[in-house]
Formats: sequence, structure tokens, C-alpha cells
Amino acid sequence: MSGDTLWSDCVLRLEALLPEAEVNAYLRPLHAVRSPDQLTLLAPNRVVVDRVRRDYLPAIRRTLSELLPYDLTLNVTVGAPSAVRAASPERVEEPAAAAVNGSFASGRLDPRYTLDAFIEGKSNSQARAAAEYVASAPGGQYNPLLIYGESGLGKTHLMHGVGHSILRSNPKARVVYVGAEQWLNQFTSSIRLGRAEEFKNHYRTADALLIDDIHFIAGKERTQEEFFHTFNALIDGRKQIVLTCDRYPKELDGLDERLKTRFAWGLSVPVDSPDLETRVAILLSKAEQQGLKLKEDVAFLIARRVRSNVRELEGALNRLAATARLSGSQVTPEFATESLRDMFAVYDRAVTLDNIKKEVVAYFNIRLNDLSSARRTRSLARPRQIAMALAKELTQHSYTEIGDAFGKDHTTVLHAHRKVAELRESDPRVREDYSNLLRKLTN
Repeated sequence: MSGDTLWSDCVLRLEALLPEAEVNAYLRPLHAVRSPDQLTLLAPNRVVVDRVRRDYLPAIRRTLSELLPYDLTLNVTVGAPSAVRAASPERVEEPAAAAVNGSFASGRLDPRYTLDAFIEGKSNSQARAAAEYVASAPGGQYNPLLIYGESGLGKTHLMHGVGHSILRSNPKARVVYVGAEQWLNQFTSSIRLGRAEEFKNHYRTADALLIDDIHFIAGKERTQEEFFHTFNALIDGRKQIVLTCDRYPKELDGLDERLKTRFAWGLSVPVDSPDLETRVAILLSKAEQQGLKLKEDVAFLIARRVRSNVRELEGALNRLAATARLSGSQVTPEFATESLRDMFAVYDRAVTLDNIKKEVVAYFNIRLNDLSSARRTRSLARPRQIAMALAKELTQHSYTEIGDAFGKDHTTVLHAHRKVAELRESDPRVREDYSNLLRKLTN
């Protein structure tokens, strides 16, 4: 794992513990340079260095210890990445040189990410079922399994869950997990260091190869060529491949057509943004894991306001738990509202009735006044109903307030809300349109 990748993962976890303004001001400006036993954080000026050393070092060290199985010496100083690399090239990490017993170091499966711990809902049931099937019959019908969707929706969790299940059934199996960026770095270094055959042997002898964020290799021809041959070797050997991607692979620009074709041999399944009930279930499950007593009314409060992805839900819960423990307070709706007010404010500003109208109009290519017109043609009625259903889910407005905004009465909004919920179950086109608009409005 490169220094920047490690630091990005660290910042993601720290976001759940620290105010957003502090993260943006003092942690995001840092650049990381890593050697095998040291991580140097480079700050733009002395003010940032002093603040990080004074206020954030303990939290950073704790977070790094959660991400790595060993300790790194941590330094914070003023500088630029290029300057440090030029001054001490022998200290810069060589990903391919991070070898263990002659093999290339791969990522660890996260013990928290099992299939049993995955919260299933309408948005991810297909992907969960596919992961269960692959875990029970690796190298079989669904090979490769490709899970795609936006960041923070549980793709990596499912991938790790497959790995854990395979190992549970066969403890001697070689399950190799690696990020696509790490794969690229190791491949590049293996060529430069004369270890190409060792690299090939490490990955082509795996019983299951799990690669996160495969879209990262798009546009990188030589890396794709190597992956193409690794892919073929594993498929021919009836070994399982599991990949994650941020979009349907056919939509990836710069991805070799041969790889797109081979991805289609198996099964590609989407993971969408979780609905309200799934978000509540996730919060209650995560709270139980943390030993936090979270009542359903508080879970519903958070789930209604934090809507984009699972990672942000976890961030909200982690901040709430930390605040409660530090203050010794009970977690009530009032306490949650106060503790998470800045996070809630961001969502409230991002999603307004006007924003919803603009997105729906642009998506369906209709006029703004069509949303308020009395015309009931299907080409207008359906977008109007979807807009009102989104308004009810994404804002705190009442049926009456939403009706006023669309020139309708509250019973029309109520009917639209229920109708769209029914159609999302029975009509794939409505489900897709709703999910696409929900993603645009909450990301």
C-alpha cells in the first residue's frame, strides 16, 4: 500500500471522529511518503505541522494501527513529496519490494467484513446472493464475479466476505486480496527490479484473486495486458476471481475490449444506495457491534438525514458514539441532532425542493413548469411523481409543503409517494430512474 493510499484510508476513518472543518484544514493538505518502517506526513507550512503534532498525532497513530498489522514510525514536517523523494530515495516505499518469504505482499481481509455481518436490503440483495453463491462454489458458474456501484455502498465488504467464506470452507486456500493501484505499483516495480516472473507466479497461483477498484487500470495498457494473462490463467485453472468497480464495466473508457468481454463471461451485479429501512438496520447493527445503545427513533433520525452511502452512515454513528462516550450523555434524538448538526446541515443544504426539480427536469428532458401542470400524460405524470417521492424521502418537508411547491394538494403527494414505492418493486425502469436521481442528488 503506497503512502498516499494509506493516508487516504486513514483520513476516511478520522473523518468519523473529527469535525469536518478540522479535517479539511489540517489533515487533507498533508501528503504522505512511506518507507518500509516509516510514514512521513508533509505539511504545506509550520502552522499545520504544529497543529497536527499538538492535537491529532494520537488519533492518527491509533488509526494507523487499525489499518496495519505492524507499527510505523510517524513523522510530520514541512515539505513537498518530490523534495523528500529526491533527498532520500532509499527511504521511499517500493511496493514490489515489500516481499514476504519471496512473495508479493497483499492486503489483509478485514475480519469485520464477513457475509454474516453484511446488512441486506433491496439495494444490495442481488449482490449479496451472488456473493453467497460464489463463496459456496468458487471457480464455478459466476466467474468472474464483478460488483459495481458508487463508493461506500458495501462492495469491498462483500468481496472480503467471499474471501472469508472460502477460507472457512478451505483453510488451506490461497485467497489473495489486493487493490488495483497496489497491483499496478507492484507490477511496475517487478519489471524494474527484474522480478516479473515472481510477480506472475504470486498472482497466477492463487485459489481466489480479489481485486478492488479494477477501474483504476483503465487506460494503462501494459498493466491491462498483464492482468489479461493472469485472468486467463486463473479462469483456465477454475480459480475464482472477484472484482469491484465504480461502474458497469462496459461503460469504462480506456478498458481493453478483451477484458470487457471476459468480465461478461461471469456475473456483474450492482450495489445501489440503501433505502431508509436498510440504513436503519445498518445503524442498529453497527451500534450493537460498538456496544452503543441506539434506540430506533435515533436510528431513523440519522437515516433520514444521512442518505448517500454506508460509509457516511458509519461516520455519523462513530462521531455520535465518540461524543456520547466523551460527554457521558445518553443518546437521545436531541443529543444526536446537536452532535451531528454540521453533518445534517450539509445534507439539508445539498438537497432542496428546487434542486430536486432541476435534476428531474434535466434527467427526463422536460420543462420546469411541466412538474406543476395539470396534464396527466404518462411522459409527464411519472417524472412528476418521482420528483414528489424524492422530495418526501430527501427533505424534511411535509406532504402539504411539497404539494404547495408542485402546485398540488397533499393527497396527490401521498399518492405519488406510495405509487413510486410500488413501481420501484415491479418496474425495473422506474427503479433505475429513481436510483439514478437519488445518486445525483445525494453524492
